[in-house]
Formats: sequence, structure tokens, C-alpha cells
Amino acid sequence: MASKKLNNIYLNDAFSLAGPLEANGAISNYDLVMNDYYYHESTFEQAEIKMQRNVIDNILKKNRLDYSDINLLISGDLSNQIGVSSYTASYYNIPFIGVYSACASFVESLIVASELMDSRKKGYTLCVTSSHNLHAEKQFRFPIEYGAPKPHTTTFTATGAVSTLLSREPSNIRLESYTIGTVIDMGIKDATNMGAVMAPAAAKVILDHLVDLNRSLDYYDLILTGDLGCVGSKILKEYLKRNNNLNLKNYLDSGCELYLKSQEVYAGASGPVALPLYLFNKVVKSKKYHKILIIGTGSLHNALFVNQKMSIPAIAHAVSLEVNL
Repeated sequence: MASKKLNNIYLNDAFSLAGPLEANGAISNYDLVMNDYYYHESTFEQAEIKMQRNVIDNILKKNRLDYSDINLLISGDLSNQIGVSSYTASYYNIPFIGVYSACASFVESLIVASELMDSRKKGYTLCVTSSHNLHAEKQFRFPIEYGAPKPHTTTFTATGAVSTLLSREPSNIRLESYTIGTVIDMGIKDATNMGAVMAPAAAKVILDHLVDLNRSLDYYDLILTGDLGCVGSKILKEYLKRNNNLNLKNYLDSGCELYLKSQEVYAGASGPVALPLYLFNKVVKSKKYHKILIIGTGSLHNALFVNQKMSIPAIAHAVSLEVNL
């Protein structure tokens, strides 16, 4: 059984930084906005480190906490060997766990934090994630300067960073349960169609969550996937209908919703930051949803394996949130 109910684990606060394109997208109330991709640094990678540091420093300042008040820092990103998170952690004297499930890393960090906090009576944990379009694109696809043509199934890596503060102190958002996902490989080799790669993994974790906890889809006001995009989210709905006779109604995909239709982002946003950007700055603030199942979706490929023509495995993790606003 990959699911577990949680007791008294709360998400006390979140702080979001958004990139230039994201700030002009479907959400206008981010905590902080960066006006250029270099963020006054010499490389995109150094800019992303600065992004993570800013959301950490600001969430601590906002909650009047010092670094010494934090028991654990958990972070993940898309850079090789989660380099951005590791370099960021070197600036803080906080015990650190780096996690990687590609674009599912944020939800994975919540699961790891919840499990470790379950045995502690007090203290805070920070969960952080980020992605940077120009950093990730040159690692997983082609540098933007190449002008490489892209099919409509391609997703656009979102730029931003989000920090979350977790503790056992009651707040308006409670982590109610989680389900750890299973790696699924459907034999797809197209790295420009990650929605198709990840949709079966998202379907698997949804089914496992419902079976393990004896729930129906109607239990949730909203099921929110991370970055399947507009193509992958359609595949997920069709997959569940054809294979399991499930109608996914109260459903949104962060990647498909983050940008305006007028923005040229192909099939929508990708990246581990897409889900928390949309969750905290749109879904939670709307006060419409009280029981939310968030599903981080990750395509577990790298450039080496793709160039060797290997198929692409995927993972999805789920966390159930109870929101009282």
C-alpha cells in the first residue's frame, strides 16, 4: 500500500516568485516577480539559485523566523544532480535533503517532509522547488538561441520558485494523506510529448489513491495535476474513461492553466514550479476548493538516454490537502 493518512501536518505558508512570462499570464498576484531571466546574475543557473534563495529568505522573514528555527530543508529542481538546490542549501546552515522526481519533485518533497515530521512534535520544515525556462530548455531540449522547431505537443518550462513552510502548528491548509507513485514506462520515446509520457503515471497514482483510501472521485472538490499540459490532460481523461470507466470532472492541470491562450507556449507549462505557482496563487486564493488532490507529474528522462533512443519512464505522486479559507 503506497498511501498513508497523516495526523496534524500543516502547510503554514507559501511564497512564490514568478518569471517575466508567468507574470503576464493567467495569474497577476505573485509575491515577487523577476523582470529578466538573468536576474542580475551572469548565468541562468546562478539566477535560479538566487530565485530559490529569495523565496527561502522571504518566507522566513514573512513568518519572523530565523534559519535556526528550521529543522530541515527539502528541495528539488531540474538541473543536473539537482545542482541548483544543492548550491542553494550551501548558503544555509540547515540539514538538507535533495529530492528528484523531475516535475513531480515538489509533491515528493511534501511527502518526504510529512513522513519525517510525523515523528516530531514541533519544528519547521521548508520545502522548495524551482525551474528556469532558459536553464532547463538547454539541458533537456535545445538552447533557445538555436531556434529549433517544436511540435504542438511540446510544453514550455515555467520560470519561478516557491517555498513552503510546514509544521505541526494548525493552519488553514492541512496535509491529509499522500500516495507514492509508481514508475510507468509506456514505450514512448518522444521527449517533445511529455504529457503523453506522464499521463499513464498520473492515472495510476489516482487509481491507487482512490483504492487505498476507499474513496471516489467525488470526494475531491478538485483534482489538480502538475504539468501534463493541454495535450497530456486530455490523454489522462480519455485514459481513465477508456480503461477504468472514470469521468474526471472536477479536474484542472496547472500547466494548461498557468498561461493565457494568447501566449505562445505550445501545450502549456511544464517544470516542478508550475503546480505550486498555480496552486497557491490561483486555486487556494479562489477559496472555491476545500478538498484538493494535487498530483505532481514527472518525466524521468535525461538527454543521454533520449539520445540513445531509450523510452521515457514517468512518475506521479499525490498529496491530499484540506483547505479551510
